[in-house]
Amino acid sequence: MSNREKVMRGSLVVNRRTDFKLRQFGIATLGSVKLKILLCGCILLILLAVGNRNRECSSSLLGWTGDVASLDRSSSPRGRYAIVMNTWKRYDLLKKSISHYASCPRLESIHIIWSEPDPPPDSLKRFLNHIVQLNSRNGHQVELIFDINTEDSLNNRFKEIKDLKTDAVFSIDDDVIFHCSSVEFAFTVWQSAPDTMVGYVPRMHWVDETKGKDKYIYGGWWSVWWTGTYSMILSKAAFFHKKYLKLYTDEMPTSIKEYITRNRNCEDIAMSFLVANATGAPPIWVKGKIFEIGSTGISSLGGHGKKRSQCVNKFVAEFGRMPLVSTSLKAVDSRNLWFW
Repeated sequence: MSNREKVMRGSLVVNRRTDFKLRQFGIATLGSVKLKILLCGCILLILLAVGNRNRECSSSLLGWTGDVASLDRSSSPRGRYAIVMNTWKRYDLLKKSISHYASCPRLESIHIIWSEPDPPPDSLKRFLNHIVQLNSRNGHQVELIFDINTEDSLNNRFKEIKDLKTDAVFSIDDDVIFHCSSVEFAFTVWQSAPDTMVGYVPRMHWVDETKGKDKYIYGGWWSVWWTGTYSMILSKAAFFHKKYLKLYTDEMPTSIKEYITRNRNCEDIAMSFLVANATGAPPIWVKGKIFEIGSTGISSLGGHGKKRSQCVNKFVAEFGRMPLVSTSLKAVDSRNLWFW
């Protein structure tokens, strides 16, 4: 082999080695860039999540509105909803709740179910009317109405409201608060299925195998959590069509209403029975952060589950069948989640 050929071959080997090293360097550099981009993306997502969490946490109790700017704010009553709020001698809680919900978009009116023996104090009415006027948005004045009842009964929360302008009713207790953005999302879910109940507090039932196929057990939250199924949405926080107020008033068996008045319990189960009996469909559970601002309720009392099971079996006997339909469906606002 000549010296020229040796030089050429050596040069070729050097070029190949150089090319290989350059490729290795390029691959390493590209991998490093990709890794840096991925890390930057993760950091950005974390910062956005923390910023959103801080924004929510910094909101005061009287101004939990969340990010609702992108939601439809139709001026038509059919694109709005009415709040029907049950209350009983808890004026401070009533003030806090009304002060919060009065600022929610697409709210048409607030109906306070008043069943106390004395009429609402003038000072309370003045305060609430002032708060509603102060928090009303975009030139739309939210209407505040006290629905006065002469009888103290839990059935009053489902009495027909003759002058109700909206189809949608948001039934809520005075000691429960949700972000306005969460309420708006639940309202849009209800609009997609206006014949069913849509809400935040699921419950379930199952057959009591120790007593036969026609006997049932009421299941609370932990039963729902464990099984992943539910068949009721409690009216302490639920949307439903106003026609069910008329149906409850006119068609609910008198024996069931009397049972509810006498035991001061289970009107929410009765409404679930009524809606399921009319539709043959399950309710829809909406995921939402709940803030309970009152003291512990009757659900914490001893024997609560047993009493609720008695209600379920009483209503099954009156309806002549079990109308409740179980489901595992859950509506989640994916805009607030990283993965869904």
